[in-house]
Amino acid sequence: MPRENRSQQADERTEEERERDREERARRRAAEAVRPPIPVVNPQTPSAPWEEPVSSDTAAPPVDPPRTPRSPRRRSRRSGWARGGAVLALLAAGAVVWLLVNVLHNRSQPKPIPVPVAVKVLIPEGETRLQIAQIAASDGLTGSYHAASRRSALLNPAHYGAPPNTPDLEGFLFPATYEMNPGANVSQLVDEQLIAFRQRFGASEIRRAHELGVTPYELLTVASMIEREAQTSHDRPLIAAVIYNRLHLGMPLGIDATIYYAVELQQNIATYTGELTEAQLHIDSPYNTRTHTGLPPTPISNPGLASIEAAAHPAHVSYLYYVAAADGCGEQAFSTSESAFERNVAAYRAAVQANGGHPPTCKRK
Repeated sequence: MPRENRSQQADERTEEERERDREERARRRAAEAVRPPIPVVNPQTPSAPWEEPVSSDTAAPPVDPPRTPRSPRRRSRRSGWARGGAVLALLAAGAVVWLLVNVLHNRSQPKPIPVPVAVKVLIPEGETRLQIAQIAASDGLTGSYHAASRRSALLNPAHYGAPPNTPDLEGFLFPATYEMNPGANVSQLVDEQLIAFRQRFGASEIRRAHELGVTPYELLTVASMIEREAQTSHDRPLIAAVIYNRLHLGMPLGIDATIYYAVELQQNIATYTGELTEAQLHIDSPYNTRTHTGLPPTPISNPGLASIEAAAHPAHVSYLYYVAAADGCGEQAFSTSESAFERNVAAYRAAVQANGGHPPTCKRK
């Protein structure tokens, strides 16, 4: 439309129309005055991806009321519980680590094997193989001692002058106290005894046997008889002298201990405790030194060091006889003549009869 026409129409508007326009503009200004301002967004700062753009025609969202700040006491209490829980957690973790270290240490360290308590096997002087076998069995050793003591690679009786047909190791089984493991085999005990014998019966004893005109094996046999006959240390070298004196004269030894040994072998028993009968005094055995001259074929016991020393160093006396003394104190009554010997025998028998048939009781203080 030409500009002059629009001006003409504007001039033609009535005063009433102009008044309505003024009222409309005033109403719009009043409405805009009560409307909340539209937030201005910085064009350089991008909006969050979830925020919708705000239009001038859309009312602004309601504003959340301000939050009431937490009480300082409640916050302190909660932080204290948190610190306590952290401490407990650290303690629990430390305990777990300690247990793990303990377990790993115990696994890496082998448990010590308990050492068994040793069994002390006491072998007294003068015991025979059969008697030692009983001791070994009672102490819990295993195996047959009688079989184990027949021969050993540790000792050859022939090296000591024993006959080639020597049946066993009687005499070489040294008496002492031996510590053994529980249930050990008897062969270990035999080995220990033979080692102990070799330590105590050496070059000096062998040389001394030759000086006495006997073999080392025969000296050991003399010692075995001394061990079974002597009851006191005083009598050991005296009994040794009687044995050597009789041997030199070719007289029977007449030692009852050898007859007891013969009876035990015949009956296969460890110990015979009864009185020898007349028949037993005439038993047909090479160990009967009443009917056979010379030494018995083997030792009749396993002597200790004192008897071995006595056999190697007999007393320088001329005694040929001995019998238990009548006082019953264990010593022997020695004599050089048969008549003196018969008197000593009579005195002993009288003492036995006076004691009711029992050996006399020693009254010496």
